[in-house]
Amino acid sequence: MATGSDRSVGYGLVALALSIFTYYTVWVIILPFVNDDHVIHQYFLPRVYALILPILAGVIVLSALGGTIAVILGRPKKQKTS
Repeated sequence: MATGSDRSVGYGLVALALSIFTYYTVWVIILPFVNDDHVIHQYFLPRVYALILPILAGVIVLSALGGTIAVILGRPKKQKTS
């Protein structure tokens, strides 16, 4: 069973993921249909970052995953003692 602090951390992470998803969805899908002089554009980054940021995040995640796999596979195997 999860403790109260585990649940609060989980709820916080879900809220963070939901807010990032909502921001990115509005930025990429809805914002191109809004006039360029509308006040809502000041709350969002330029559109070029809509491609750069996910690609950069993917490269970082794949590098961390590859590094973890390399460290695990590079460890010397333990010999069984009989």
